[in-house]
Amino acid sequence: MKYMVQLFGNRETWDADMASYTPDALRAMVAHMGRLNDELVKNGEFVQAEGLGGPSLVTSVSARNDGDPVVTDGPHFQAEKILAGYWVIDVKDKARAVEFAAQVSAAPGPDGAPANEPVEVHPVPSGPPEV
Repeated sequence: MKYMVQLFGNRETWDADMASYTPDALRAMVAHMGRLNDELVKNGEFVQAEGLGGPSLVTSVSARNDGDPVVTDGPHFQAEKILAGYWVIDVKDKARAVEFAAQVSAAPGPDGAPANEPVEVHPVPSGPPEV
């Protein structure tokens, strides 16, 4: 079963949060994510993973019935959190997806301690929905 595991960052403090990592803490966080990816590859569970840029790099697009789409800089939702990165994994069951998400959540934060940030797990259906 495929799952998308999503990690979020604070929309308003993204740049400051990234700048608050010491070089050692940033290396530790990147190494942690690299070990997780290596484990997925070794287990045959890795499909895709990407870290994303912050809110200043987002472009929102809305189609219009009467002309060109509306294109604006920044996320379209006014939510506190923004998607920071994701994994698509192919694992035996939801329990394994949750286990992996907990490892992602434990990535080192700016002070080097586990950040324990919330991570979302979304099932990815294998085909179109039944009608």
